[in-house]
Amino acid sequence: MEKNIVVGVSGGIAAYKACDVVSKLKKQGFKIDVIMTKNAQEFVSPLTFQTLSNQTVVTDMFETPSDWNVEHIELAKKADVFVIVPATANIIGKIANGIADDMITTTIMATEAKKVIVPAMNTKMYHNPIVQENILKLKRHGYYFIEPVSGLLACGDTGKGKMEDPTVIVEELCLIANQTKEMAGCKVTVTAGATTEDIDPVRYLTNRSTGKMGYAIAEQAILKGATVVLISGKTNLKPPRGLSKFIEVRSAEEMYQEVKREFFDTDILIKAAAVADFTPKVFAKNKIKKQDENLVIDLKRTKDIAFEMGQLKKSNQVMVGFAAETESVLEHAVQKLKKKNLDFIVSNDLTKSGAGFGTDTNIVNFLFPDGEIEKYDLMQKKEVADRILEKAHTILQNRK
Repeated sequence: MEKNIVVGVSGGIAAYKACDVVSKLKKQGFKIDVIMTKNAQEFVSPLTFQTLSNQTVVTDMFETPSDWNVEHIELAKKADVFVIVPATANIIGKIANGIADDMITTTIMATEAKKVIVPAMNTKMYHNPIVQENILKLKRHGYYFIEPVSGLLACGDTGKGKMEDPTVIVEELCLIANQTKEMAGCKVTVTAGATTEDIDPVRYLTNRSTGKMGYAIAEQAILKGATVVLISGKTNLKPPRGLSKFIEVRSAEEMYQEVKREFFDTDILIKAAAVADFTPKVFAKNKIKKQDENLVIDLKRTKDIAFEMGQLKKSNQVMVGFAAETESVLEHAVQKLKKKNLDFIVSNDLTKSGAGFGTDTNIVNFLFPDGEIEKYDLMQKKEVADRILEKAHTILQNRK
């Protein structure tokens, strides 16, 4: 279903950046309506926004409507998200104090949509105690804020007050617009990526995991409204926006310690990381030199994180594991399922095209302790993530 974002543009020099925000939102598939204050029109023409949004731009509370409706109420009703970008100290102050004297302030007062404020102003204005009190007041009333960043401002000052980059703003708005409350109040801890076991200062042992599956699970959990902690080994991926906590680790031991720390109040633990089973017994402080004879490196077992957490698991916690195999896939998955006290395990055959490391797709089976198996054909990893989360959340709800 197409979602509607109403963009309010107030009168600051950063108004020109709002053009880029509208353009990017349109490309993401949103329907856009734009409201401009009188001062905003001194910086950017309404025609610019009309061209970018393919919609008539509202500029005057008292202009003759094109069809018979109360325009600010109509816009308030159709909005899924109402964002003011840029938001000046003036418009933040008016909204915080219930003043509705133009189309932006009257419409935002009337809407039940998610409300987002993107401040942009001189750094001294931004840090003014009155402005900060107004911002805190709006946050208490459920307004989202995309905070300004530090940088060189139009007035020549340097400091916090510069409007966030339009790409970041659009990413945040996409998350806010699409986020549901399906898993609100549920803490989901996800492990992802590959661990790295150091041999010497130059060399290490690792595996082919790219972290795509784990990151997809974390991203979809955020969209479902969960509180999400992502514990990640080595990847080249950007952490999803909206994480409660992002913890980077290197070794299997570090991942074990972080998972254990988060596990006590976790509702759902999803172990999607590819954790090394072995690590060198001894770390060589200096680079191991090439020799004529073969090199032997003694290895020791790492902690089996899923097994350890399975021993600690309470009746009101759900644990999901992964079994990436190249042979006897179901048999190995069943063994892991039982040994690690999992609620279900996601198995995949790494030899199949479109499944496994480095792809955006996967082919999986869900195996349950009662012997039930759910088989899924080729799907995007985000779709697989959705199925995992839906199943895990259902199990959790049935235990409450």
